[in-house]
Amino acid sequence: MLVLIFFERDRADIIDRFKRGIRTMTEVMSGFYVTGQADFILLVTANNMEEYEHFTRRLINENPDIKRLETVVVLDRVKAGFILPMGSLASW
Repeated sequence: MLVLIFFERDRADIIDRFKRGIRTMTEVMSGFYVTGQADFILLVTANNMEEYEHFTRRLINENPDIKRLETVVVLDRVKAGFILPMGSLASW
């Protein structure tokens, strides 16, 4: 799942605390602090929806500054890569 996190307020201490917290969560495969409407986007894995529900309840209970979260269920990974095409960027 991709989980979009929205905070009540935008404060450095809240952001820093959340960053530290998600680093310890085994369900969070990747976490991104982003611009736009959402504050964070998390790539989360769970064996089933019951496990995911437990994760979201724990996430919300441990973070009272979360205003809401939205879940996007990934149906198919079309492409995933980690290589940056630095050579092609240099020619821009």
